[in-house]
Amino acid sequence: MAVKIRLRRMGSKKRPFYRIVVADSRSPRDGRFIEEIGYYNPLTEPAVVKVNVEKAQEWLKKGAQPSDTVKSLLKNAGALQK
Repeated sequence: MAVKIRLRRMGSKKRPFYRIVVADSRSPRDGRFIEEIGYYNPLTEPAVVKVNVEKAQEWLKKGAQPSDTVKSLLKNAGALQK
């Protein structure tokens, strides 16, 4: 089972916010997920990113692949070391 860390779109039309979730790569964008590890609100100034760093690092150690956007969010939150 290929596991990805990606964004799940929430909110109303033209007012999005996103939850950072761990999901099977075959499930749809807003479909089933395994665990929620944070959220991202791009509409506030500055954008709000809240990530449970321990859970994110645990999933990365298990082999979960972050999407490009989530990778940059995790890097800014300090959950992604090189």
